[in-house]
Amino acid sequence: MKDFFKYLLATILGIVCVGVFTGIISFVMLMAVVVAGNAKPEVADGSVLRLRLTGTLSERATDDPMALFTGNTVMTEQGLDDMLAAIRVAKANPNIAGIYIEGGVLGADFASLEELRRAVVDFKKSGKFVLAYGDNYTQGAYYVASAADKVLLNPSGMLDWHGISSQPVFYKELLDKIGVRMQVFRVGTFKSAVEPYTLTEMSPANRAQVQSFIDDIWGNICKDVAASRRLKADSLDALADRYVTFSDAQSYVKMGLIDGLTYIDGVRTQLRALTGTDDLHMVEAHELATLDEPAGHDDKVAVYYAYGSIVDQSTASPFGGSAEIVGAKVVDDLDRLMNDDDVKAVVLRINSGGGSAYASEQMWHAVQLLRQKKPVVVSMGGMAASGGYYMACGADCIYAEHTTLTGSIGIFGMVPDASGLLTEKLGLHFDVVKTNEAADFGALGRPFNERESASMQQYVNNGYRLFLNRVAAGRKMRVADVDSIAQGRVWTGAQAVKIKLVDKLGTLDEAVAEAARRAGVKRYDVTYAPAALSWVDQLMETATSDYMENRVRSALGAYYEPLMFIESLEGSNALQARIPFEPNLH
Repeated sequence: MKDFFKYLLATILGIVCVGVFTGIISFVMLMAVVVAGNAKPEVADGSVLRLRLTGTLSERATDDPMALFTGNTVMTEQGLDDMLAAIRVAKANPNIAGIYIEGGVLGADFASLEELRRAVVDFKKSGKFVLAYGDNYTQGAYYVASAADKVLLNPSGMLDWHGISSQPVFYKELLDKIGVRMQVFRVGTFKSAVEPYTLTEMSPANRAQVQSFIDDIWGNICKDVAASRRLKADSLDALADRYVTFSDAQSYVKMGLIDGLTYIDGVRTQLRALTGTDDLHMVEAHELATLDEPAGHDDKVAVYYAYGSIVDQSTASPFGGSAEIVGAKVVDDLDRLMNDDDVKAVVLRINSGGGSAYASEQMWHAVQLLRQKKPVVVSMGGMAASGGYYMACGADCIYAEHTTLTGSIGIFGMVPDASGLLTEKLGLHFDVVKTNEAADFGALGRPFNERESASMQQYVNNGYRLFLNRVAAGRKMRVADVDSIAQGRVWTGAQAVKIKLVDKLGTLDEAVAEAARRAGVKRYDVTYAPAALSWVDQLMETATSDYMENRVRSALGAYYEPLMFIESLEGSNALQARIPFEPNLH
């Protein structure tokens, strides 16, 4: 028996020692990967910038130590900021011979793809080459890759070209089955964020607005690709009706979508010929972006990133969450920028479908205080709609991409009525004793009564009226004119320019140049805020929040955002200024 316990303890001790040793080795290896990732790249003569069109494209890059450690690039989140910075460096650096675009499965909003593609087109003015190759191209990846001098595909590859659709999911009948009804109070004929909870199909107004903006986005994509591929936009549109995704690879060449078919060894041969060297040296975008350094000028133009849902306070939890714009934090950050004498102008980079109307109002006020001291220019990303537009409308100048989704000027409130679930299905009963009529407002076990509903609707009406006034003042329009183009309607950036909700179509770099011009500075550095998280913080987030969120999101699929939205209503401000949480464009 003594020998048994001796061997048992020895085994346990051995397992513990192995675990500790493995942990130490893993930590050391991770540190080595992180240190290597932070090192400045050596750019040899004839180097090639590699743009990987895989994973997810977000506004800002965050170092993912776990991805670096595991080498998993399929689900990597890449930053549009890194890619744009890398292209700027590549254009100016004499040691960079060209760009190699590696096609794949890329998830991104249309405006981000448009901005990336425009950067590639601008790069070609340097006279350097751009070569694209993919085993497969998703439609978004092909849109970017089509700007290359030559587009190649694997002989067994596939190219997705199918147009755009919007496929919202409706939950009303599901809620009916469990005894939950959404009590909705809204202003705006087109304010469709509530429709998945109250209808079983799109309303005529919503269907009309969605058809309008996806037609405009698709038309712009066809126009851009047609210009690069020397095709007719109408021909590209017609191809999307022919299910060309399932064509054989040789057909893509005949259609003019692809220049040639080759395996990866053939790509290497062409790259060697283009660079004039047998030793190919590829530089990744996140590496080359580290060379996009300030010149050391005293004057600064600050780019402030605001992307995600607008909330009154952070809803972060151990299960993670999507990116957020926390109203109080933005107000504090803008105050710091306002009082930083080195910062001569601020560019707000907004990519948000909105959220809390209260937080949006607070940030609008902060922008007004900021622009009393220095110019404020807005650069819109994929979306700057509803609360996102609320933030933007008071700026000195607004830039958007053609395919940006904006507008959605409207307000709604939505309160779940679970009385059917609680009383009829679960058998619970409620009673009340109160001192005043409104003392039990919002009580469980019953829906709103007539007076409560009228009060809520008036509250929403007041919020909408304030929103209209803010837009009218910022855009120098009459309130009635704003109301005629508001009503919750979503517009593309190009459409918004025509109705004066946006000043110009242009990139983030163009917005920065405009801010500098308004500030009267010619020699300046661009700084970015909020400050990026340290790699330690990123590691902790990756190991907990991101890990759990990705798995919950993966399990729920299309149901993730709407269910998280319902969960977020608890304790949040009653008024919501948001676009449908997911435009759900494919």
